[in-house]
Amino acid sequence: MKTFFGLEENSDGPFDIVILPIPYEMTTSYREGTEYGPEACINASSQVELYDNLLDQNLPCEFKIHTSKPWNNNVSSLKEALASIREFASPWMNGEQFPIFLGGEHGMLLPLVEGMKEHPRIDNKLENLTIVQIDAHADLRDELNGEKYSHGTVIRRCLDAGVGRVIQIGIRAYSSEEKEIIQKDERIKTWFAQDLISINSNSSNWIKMIDEISNISGSVWLSFDIDGLDGLLVPATGTPVPGGLSYWGANQIIESLFNAKKAKVIGADINEIATSRDTNLTEFSAALIATKILACHIANEKSK
Repeated sequence: MKTFFGLEENSDGPFDIVILPIPYEMTTSYREGTEYGPEACINASSQVELYDNLLDQNLPCEFKIHTSKPWNNNVSSLKEALASIREFASPWMNGEQFPIFLGGEHGMLLPLVEGMKEHPRIDNKLENLTIVQIDAHADLRDELNGEKYSHGTVIRRCLDAGVGRVIQIGIRAYSSEEKEIIQKDERIKTWFAQDLISINSNSSNWIKMIDEISNISGSVWLSFDIDGLDGLLVPATGTPVPGGLSYWGANQIIESLFNAKKAKVIGADINEIATSRDTNLTEFSAALIATKILACHIANEKSK
């Protein structure tokens, strides 16, 4: 089995960082292929340069990384899949290592959140958790194509499960139903892409958004839907949307989040990764985002 960065790994724990592939695809509403995304991302990671300017040295900086065997997607129903993902994720939610999940449809976030209840920093109180969601879509519908547990409903389901706060960044595709929820639900703060990076946007909006990220407190989960990046960077994802974040903008958000003095990022997922015969850019972009998250975590640990 290939490993993240293509590094030789010792299978004996304890581990500092765990890469967990979830090839989940059951509610796709447009282009298919997310079940192949995690493997493609891991393959692409072997071509990523290991030097990181934040650390000023090569990864993994003597930190022990483990690439898990993929979640077994041999399931017969959506209900069984979600329960199985939670069972797969739960052992890594004990606070002893930093988990990075690679997906797979964004709908996998709900069982991850449910598994997070066991994390010592959450202690079964999801109201203390903030999800930072980088995404093109709001994912706040009550149902999509008749399904309440879809990739397009996952943030709403996480709020239903008790998550205390969601900060959305880069949203630019949403329904009237979702706009109403954004306006009414005080748990949600949405930074629309149009207000951050369009030609009509005010640069002070970006500064305000970074300031909010930098002042988060408590436990944080980063959920990075790869279509939060501009569609030119992720052409193979299920629904690539123009007008998204640049690679450097995404990097600034991730670094600012990990540098937040009152916050603790307890893990991350990178989802909606897919691949195509025409280009490897989507999975490579995802591998770069995973690398930045990994590097920021290591920088935090080294600064202790």
